Amino acid sequence: SNNGDVRLWGGRFADGPAEALAKLSASVHFDWRLAPYDIAGSRAHARVLRAAGLLSEDELTRMHEGLDQLAADVADGSFTGTVADEDVHTALERGLLERVGPDLGGKLRAGRSRNDQIATL
Repeated sequence: SNNGDVRLWGGRFADGPAEALAKLSASVHFDWRLAPYDIAGSRAHARVLRAAGLLSEDELTRMHEGLDQLAADVADGSFTGTVADEDVHTALERGLLERVGPDLGGKLRAGRSRNDQIATL
């Protein structure tokens, strides 16, 4: 992805969707209410990654600290989704990457698809 953007549209496409389609498919404005549940799911997934040996104990601690900070920032309104975020999951992934960095934050994607996130909320 370009410029550190977390995008669902990419890979095989030369360009992103047309602006009208991007606006139509953006759901962060009404699925933001799922943010606390998505963060709780991410905390649980991080524990699974630790149990599988994909995160060290230190990484799990730092991941949880980042998720805790993100949850607090969501709760007090200092972190919100933007029009560039396609959905609540994309926004929260961006927020975690901002708090713990791409090397650690990117590990949360291991073994979990976007469909898994949606189905478990």
